[in-house]
Amino acid sequence: MAYDQESQLELGKYSSLIDLIERTSQRFGDKTAYACLGKNSSFNEIERDSRYFAAYLQNNTNLKPGDRIAIQLPNITQFVIAAYGALRAGLILVNTNPLYTERELIHQFNDSGAKALVVLSDLLPTLAKVVATTPIELVISTHPLDLIDPQVQPKTGLKNVEFCHVLQQGALLPFTRFVPTLSDLAALQYTGGTTGLSKGAMLTHGNMLANAAQVKSRIGSVISEGEDIFVAPLPIYHIYAFMVNLVLYFECGGCSVLIPNPRDINGLIKTLAKYPFTGFAGLNTLFVALCHQPEFKALNFSHLKITISGGTALTAAAANLWQQTTGNTISEGYGLSETSPVISLNAPGYQKIGTIGKPVLGTEVKLLDESGNEVTQGTAGELAARGPQVMLGYWNNPQETANVMTPDGFFKTGDIAILNEEGFHQIVDRKKDMIIVSGFNVYPNEVENVLASHPNIIECAVVGVKDDHSGEAVKAFIVLKDDSQDHEKIKTAILNFCREQLTAYKLPKQIEFMSQLPKSTVGKILRRELKN
Repeated sequence: MAYDQESQLELGKYSSLIDLIERTSQRFGDKTAYACLGKNSSFNEIERDSRYFAAYLQNNTNLKPGDRIAIQLPNITQFVIAAYGALRAGLILVNTNPLYTERELIHQFNDSGAKALVVLSDLLPTLAKVVATTPIELVISTHPLDLIDPQVQPKTGLKNVEFCHVLQQGALLPFTRFVPTLSDLAALQYTGGTTGLSKGAMLTHGNMLANAAQVKSRIGSVISEGEDIFVAPLPIYHIYAFMVNLVLYFECGGCSVLIPNPRDINGLIKTLAKYPFTGFAGLNTLFVALCHQPEFKALNFSHLKITISGGTALTAAAANLWQQTTGNTISEGYGLSETSPVISLNAPGYQKIGTIGKPVLGTEVKLLDESGNEVTQGTAGELAARGPQVMLGYWNNPQETANVMTPDGFFKTGDIAILNEEGFHQIVDRKKDMIIVSGFNVYPNEVENVLASHPNIIECAVVGVKDDHSGEAVKAFIVLKDDSQDHEKIKTAILNFCREQLTAYKLPKQIEFMSQLPKSTVGKILRRELKN
């Protein structure tokens, strides 16, 4: 059986994301497109409300096609309406993390030149402090419950317009259909900024349509058009969940169950209990946290057909625990904001745990050495990719664009990978995270995978620390299942466990026990904070 369901990309199926939104809404009509906080919204309702939103922007503001609009919301239906409406008005999306600090907001708003912002009403006090130092002229605010029962919003002195008012006014105004080309910008997707200030990856309508077609080709065997229920606990302002829920599963007529606060594990489990969900996306920390809850173990998983992992390397321990609990295997994928995001993905039923699968259709991958030359099979090198999903470049940053693009159009990811004999890639580590012990390369992921398989360890992270003897040494940060144990005894047991599976220079020289590890809003463990 072929690894992909189709032999070629359906790039010509839609002329833009707007075309996809409109045709899909017409096709699936009254079926539920999004469910959130107990309210179901049909495809027709999403089309209608996003049209009202677009009409308001076109008639009651100074915004014009090509202007940028930031959306700073958690996973609520208003995000979808605003995103689709902004696109339909010809605007460029700037997806913004609701937990950003004032400094991060000022940078992103100024760098993108965003003239408008859709924001959670709870964030208005913070926004009031920074908006004067940014180009933002229009602020649209909303409370998570507004679509169910409009809420009173805080008074901050900002001349903000309430989301429900926008929809009410937009319903009375004419809508002019905007017709972009595939090469027009759809979004500025800001990178995490782990190496400095975040940069805006310029993603076109063509980039995102291509990636949706590529992923659909890879997982199409487990998609039932118009029937699937896909749970969305990961933030849709992140390109991973945006692609899965706002593009791919929407186009397939699926219902996305939006989870505003995935950190509320009990609340997430209660929501899961209400739906015969067929798909789920997550990462290690979420998989492990759920599987340790008795209420989660008691759920009915008979409809679950696909679980996708991305954003950070999937550990064998997390994959095995998920399969034991749900009966479902995990398809690990790999990508970045700069690639819309998927470069590679394990096909359901053909997963190779510990790998990121094979490149999706139409994607070329090379592994490069420090000089930019391709390495031999089985040798680690920096993963570089070329395909229709790769960004145009970084917004207003030609130097950074030049730094990551090769002369022949490959995007250098900064991740180190190897290619095995079966054609599967395995991410060994981030280039910058590699630890060099006495001249030997140590990849934190390898050590973390061993540690994560220890029965007494819930979570772990490995970083390099300075060492007078070896240049660098391996330091492990560990969260124990039972922190009441004698730390010295368990430390000895962990080191003995590691000695059975790792060569001496890879062994943790230092171990620090923690109650929890620092994580990003997406759930990635922040190694840089541990280093600091």
